[in-house]
Amino acid sequence: MKTFGGRILFLDRADINTDEIIPAKYLTANTRESLKPHILEDLKLPGFEPRASCAGKSVIVTRENFGCGSSREHAPWVLELNGISMVIAPNFARIFRQNMYNCGMIACELSSGDIDVLFRDFSDKETVLSVDLAAGTLTFSEDSGQNNPEQENPVRETSSALTEKIFSFSLGVFEKALVTAGGWVNYAEQRY
Repeated sequence: MKTFGGRILFLDRADINTDEIIPAKYLTANTRESLKPHILEDLKLPGFEPRASCAGKSVIVTRENFGCGSSREHAPWVLELNGISMVIAPNFARIFRQNMYNCGMIACELSSGDIDVLFRDFSDKETVLSVDLAAGTLTFSEDSGQNNPEQENPVRETSSALTEKIFSFSLGVFEKALVTAGGWVNYAEQRY
């Protein structure tokens, strides 16, 4: 099972499509690893530099319909190759969402209102997420600067001056089985 949580990349736009996640011109690459430097290469947002913005991040918080467009496994692959194991949005394109779970990653849905709160309270700050799969909770907190950026799940230093928000989430039985197994291939090997 992958580790979930860590530093967050906020992408404040709806309808980010798979061509923006990994441009189609790279789909003929001979290895998955060769996709890595092209993450979000065609995404145009003010102040967004794909490689620099994604460095050290393991969670994306974004708006509606993430992963729309052409269906391709390459989109979750490029996220995974860059250390991103979780995307949080109000909803996802159906095939992209399933491809995330098939890779053992989480496509977590929170309401548009909850996403608005996250952008309002955290998008201009270094923010970390702690995920408790068993309890079904997401704890977002302002990074105090005491965290080691090399850690996959930074431990937050407690301070009353820092902002913290906790949200509940749930995974379906099959989704949780895929995530726990580390993806479809591992799930199938364990059961068949």
